[in-house]
Parts: sequence; C-alpha cells; structure tokens
Amino acid sequence: MFFANVGLDKILLDKIFPNHNFTLHFTAGSIRLRMPCAVKLHAFELGRCQTNAYVVEVPANAGQNTISACWVVDPGESPEPLLNFLRDRGLKPEAILLTHAHADHIAGVDQVRAMFPKIPVLAHALEHDWFQDPQLNLSLFIGEPVSVSTPTGTLAHAQKLSLGGIQFQVLETPGHSPGSVTLHCPSEKFAIVGDTLFQNSIGRSDFPGSDSDVLMHSINQVLMTLPGDTAIYPGHGPSTTIDRERRSNPFLR
Repeated sequence: MFFANVGLDKILLDKIFPNHNFTLHFTAGSIRLRMPCAVKLHAFELGRCQTNAYVVEVPANAGQNTISACWVVDPGESPEPLLNFLRDRGLKPEAILLTHAHADHIAGVDQVRAMFPKIPVLAHALEHDWFQDPQLNLSLFIGEPVSVSTPTGTLAHAQKLSLGGIQFQVLETPGHSPGSVTLHCPSEKFAIVGDTLFQNSIGRSDFPGSDSDVLMHSINQVLMTLPGDTAIYPGHGPSTTIDRERRSNPFLR
C-alpha cells in the first residue's frame, strides 16, 4: 500500500550506490542484495503489490558467529520464493519483524510460522489488532480479506535489537500508518523503512489511520536526520540513500 508506482527497476545497484559495491542478482521471484559487510540483505518482491520482503542475515563467518542468524521482515502475499530461499540455505529465522500491518506486508506471516512454528512475531502495539481485522489492514477494500496470527511481541521507539551480534534500533516512523516503524542498523549504514519513504516518493497518507502531517514529521525529523550515506530499503521499489532523497525527492522540497 504505497504512494506511487515505484516497481523495482532492473538496474545494477552499483549505479545507485557507487560507494557501496553492491551487486544485484535476479532469481526466480526474488532479488538478492549482497553487501560486503557483516550483514547480507536478501530482498524478495512478493504478490500483486510487489511488496519488498527481506531476509536480514548475519553470516556464520561474521564476528564470532558459528551459525548464520537471520530475521524475516514483512513477509507479504505469496511468500514461496522467500520460504524456498530459507529452506535451500538452511536458515532458521529468529523472528518475523513487521514495519507495519497493511495486508500486503503481513499476508505471508502464517506461512512463515507454519515452517517455523515457534518463531516470535514483532510489530508495533498500535497495530496488533490489524492482523486479524481485514478492515484495519485494508484487505477488505480489495475484496480478499487477510487475517493472520496476531504478533507475539512488540516493537517500540528506541528499542534495541541484536542479530548475530549486530545491533539494530527501532525508530517509530508513523504517518503511513500509526504503528509504522523503521529498522535501523547504524554500524552497517542501512535502514528498512517500510512504506514511509521511497526513491523519489513518499508513503501514501490517504488511508484510514494515515496522517500526512505525521508522515512528513517522521520523514523530516527521523529519517532525514540519519547519516547521508545510510542506504534505505523501502517496502516497494528500488533502494536509495538518505543523501539521494535529500537532493532529488520532490516531496521533500
């Protein structure tokens, strides 16, 4: 559920991130982004809304890890490519994290939980009721109601999370929805932002529960205060950086 048509462009990321040495790999139903650092981010374009789901992986050879650690972020509709990737790589995610609870970001939660029955599911407390309410998660309006298991835990502002020894911080970035959050990894200079910010666009604020003023506050007072070389991974479309959006995003001028 996003602002504009920002479908994934088939452009090598080294053209977008000349200083990051990224490589873009197209596979059946997925895009894998490999970073030359302690964290690998694997992106999967899922469902009719082309929602970006992510597997955040800290490989076994990073730091003192003896096995790879990973999370699943925003498993949307038709998550089979993501599930096949986890199965093929022998990865067991430690948690499912949700940037927000619109249907296109949560539709695959139960399929991930079917493969990993004891996995924690974390989302902002303001949207826990949305997981089983098709009206709140907006699926009722597209004629295919989505109802999935409610979260088992919460994400809150300034909360610290650790994955394989790598530290993340939760940033509240409401506006697109009241419980939207960003997952920021300061040491690796990237953030998963859900539908708050896109390359040259911003999240929609005309949905029930959305607020345009709050959205712009989240973008200007939270995301735009991150270091300029922070890579931004949105819920739809190609990645970008904070500096790039400062310079070229028409909604931020």
